[in-house]
Amino acid sequence: MTSGENWIEETLHSSWRVRLKPSRVLHDIRTEHQHLVIFDNDDFGRVLMLDGIVQLSTRDEFIYHEMMAHVPLFALGERAADVLIIGGGDGGVLREALKHESIRSTVICEIDQGVIDLSLKYLPEISAGAFDDPRVETVIADGTRFILESGRRFDAILVDSTDPIGPAAALFTKEFYTACKDALKAGGVLVAQNGLPFAQPDEIARTCSFFRETGFDDSHAYLATTPSYFGGPMSFAWGALDDQLRHTDLDTLASRFERSGIAGKYYTPEVHKAAFALPQYVKKLVEAEA
Repeated sequence: MTSGENWIEETLHSSWRVRLKPSRVLHDIRTEHQHLVIFDNDDFGRVLMLDGIVQLSTRDEFIYHEMMAHVPLFALGERAADVLIIGGGDGGVLREALKHESIRSTVICEIDQGVIDLSLKYLPEISAGAFDDPRVETVIADGTRFILESGRRFDAILVDSTDPIGPAAALFTKEFYTACKDALKAGGVLVAQNGLPFAQPDEIARTCSFFRETGFDDSHAYLATTPSYFGGPMSFAWGALDDQLRHTDLDTLASRFERSGIAGKYYTPEVHKAAFALPQYVKKLVEAEA
């Protein structure tokens, strides 16, 4: 992250830059693990950046958080009882996951306590009290180590990580995905944020190839466009131990959605189904060998 002339610049991409003008910088600190900046912007609302990369804005966070949580959980239906969220210290995915009444327990494993603390202080509407839910267990630890050492198993693992820079780099490896697969219950699903296929094509290609090598019954991806993630639609890698889970029919999804009473701003059963219809260039990446 660089700043100058009252602008804050995202530094994720090597050959192009995006800048946001802060109306007010609320916090700028280096935590134990990364550089964290929270500021207000007239168009995007309150923005959280880690190591020079936009993580969320209050204007559009609902898109990413709803799609990461609701697509796998509505596909699982009543089977979604035990959920692990890796990363996600802002609490947005946790907030959406807990809207599912089938959820019995949710572990959120975040490596950086500072992200949780500062999000609660400056972005409390993102978690909306989710950390206080009795179904939630918060663990401050490395995600891979937690999976390998805890011995616990989950119906869904949701990897809400930053990009593969700094502490999140280990969450994009074959070893990590293998550990996740082994920690899933029968018929479970792993969903991981995998960057922008247009701007970061290697990420989704490598992850889906690793999913196939690791032995998931179904390896695919789905898309959602979040305006503050500059460079095209965001991809979510999908690895399931049930090759029919991705193909849950629209009537079933619609029935589950109606019964849930969840009133989202982005997710609908129709959007759920359509998100798996990939443009040709993304489809080729998903099917490519690493």
